[in-house]
Amino acid sequence: MLIEYVEEALRRARYEIIDDEEPYYGEIEELRGVWATGKTLEECRNNLKNVIEGWILLSIKKGLPIPKLGDFEIKEIQEAIA
Repeated sequence: MLIEYVEEALRRARYEIIDDEEPYYGEIEELRGVWATGKTLEECRNNLKNVIEGWILLSIKKGLPIPKLGDFEIKEIQEAIA
């Protein structure tokens, strides 16, 4: 579930070249505050993946909503107690 969510988020990423030491910039519009940079597109994508993972963990820890991305969502599973 988590891997699929991260992969879907990366598919939605938008990249651009900016005037910076790390000229590749990527962000995911649906995930507020999720962005990263890199010296190459590959580095930027890897950095963005790490940011997504950290954002998910922080959102869970703080009880913040995590938006559904297409068919993928992260939600608490309620266990039935017998």
